[in-house]
Amino acid sequence: MAIDDGERPKKQVGHEIGQDLSQLSVEELAARIELLTGEIQRLQSSMNLKRATRDAADRFFKS
Repeated sequence: MAIDDGERPKKQVGHEIGQDLSQLSVEELAARIELLTGEIQRLQSSMNLKRATRDAADRFFKS
């Protein structure tokens, strides 16, 4: 039994650092940029939270 395009699972967009980009379309590259931009924002938020926690602990123990 053949699978219709509507039933076929969508390919997960992912990116591997250093991956060959020559075979990707402009649309695929834009999707990767969107994915990586979201990940950068998530990482920056986590880093900011950790810094705030560390700074609060430093202030508490220095007082």
